[in-house]
Amino acid sequence: MAKAACDGCGRAITVAGGVANLWTFGDRDGSDGTALTLELEDGTTHTLCFPCVEALPENPSLEDIDALETPDAADES
Repeated sequence: MAKAACDGCGRAITVAGGVANLWTFGDRDGSDGTALTLELEDGTTHTLCFPCVEALPENPSLEDIDALETPDAADES
């Protein structure tokens, strides 16, 4: 899996797919990851961890993604 950082909070994430998942064995189908890539209505794409995806409203905008907190900032609240 490719490793990256969440566009919302900066957490380390893994993105499913790619060459790293070409050879998987057992019950794994190579589809696990810790993030999703969302395409907004304005055409921009953002890779977000699952906690950030859950924190977004129904039809998110760029401002909603910019408002996501880093894990450290969320702990201070």
